Amino acid sequence: MPQPLDRRGFGLALAALALAAPALPLAGCAPPASAQRGAASMLVPDFADLAERVLPAVVNIAVTSEQVPQLPPELRGTPFERYFRERLRERRRQTIGAGSGFIIDPAGYIVTNNHVVGNATRVVVSLQDGSEYPATVVGTDELTDLALLRIEPRGRLASVPWGSSASLRIGQWVLAAGNPFGLGGTVTSGIVSARGREIGAGPFDDFIQTDAAINPGNSGGPLFNIAGEVVGISTAIYSPSGASAGIGFATPSDLARPVIEQLRRDGRVERGWLGVSVQDLPPEPGRSPARSGGVLIAAVERASPAARAGLRPGDVVTAVNGERVESSRALVRSVALAPPGQTVRLTVVREGRERELPVQVGRRPPGVS
Repeated sequence: MPQPLDRRGFGLALAALALAAPALPLAGCAPPASAQRGAASMLVPDFADLAERVLPAVVNIAVTSEQVPQLPPELRGTPFERYFRERLRERRRQTIGAGSGFIIDPAGYIVTNNHVVGNATRVVVSLQDGSEYPATVVGTDELTDLALLRIEPRGRLASVPWGSSASLRIGQWVLAAGNPFGLGGTVTSGIVSARGREIGAGPFDDFIQTDAAINPGNSGGPLFNIAGEVVGISTAIYSPSGASAGIGFATPSDLARPVIEQLRRDGRVERGWLGVSVQDLPPEPGRSPARSGGVLIAAVERASPAARAGLRPGDVVTAVNGERVESSRALVRSVALAPPGQTVRLTVVREGRERELPVQVGRRPPGVS
């Protein structure tokens, strides 16, 4: 099971060299050493310049939170409840955690994961030069596991730009940076192993999978492309041991960036909502194109935006604003991107006939996953 945090290209380089071996000259006719070094550099990039450029914008995050032991259920409502509650309050204990983040604005705005700072009573950010700053939490978003912090720096800070995760290709080199096991600024390299991974974290699962080593403490750290742009945020790992097993997951920048912009502007994220239960409806052979694929409406909540618009159980949604949707997750994401109050056009198949229904989306209620 993937866990919230959190191979390098060496093996890949060896494999590539092995595959290329038959094309090399025979012994006694080897190319000059400079040519060999040039060929190797095309297979394995040197990350030194990239690391030197981006590390000043990568931060360590130390978190302190208070935990109060819970009263056993069997004592509730008994004469002993008050006594034990007072004892438990005296036994408050502090827990200390660590994570990573990155500066997106020289004024002191820092991106990290919600699970790094979600229950914090105190957050301290450490820069690469060793300076420390208390941080305030500007806003968090549990559904995408993102958070935005703010510090008041004594001078202008180094920052890193966003990149486009949509442009990533499987096999492309990436560099992860962060604070694994609390050791401090660390970089690891790898490739994009897969895209669009769903790991059961929530309705907006769309993770980048990478074999760059990601470990506990890397949470919230940036995943860079070769240009030094942030294309992902290290969020979770799959690991039988709790440490890196070469399968790490990063939230794509194209998903994270608009969430962070909302948090910076409003301190919270508001999403569109229909009020329906949905399930995938895969294409079936022999069906007409109008009935091929789509998302089945299984139930409609009373007095919801969907109910007011006339959506019914059994309807099949095939597009939102003309863009085809082929999975329930795609439908949820498309609607969630619409600000509450905005009208979206749903293309719906009902009793074999296609029609369009305008729906004014509502505000997604708290706690809806």
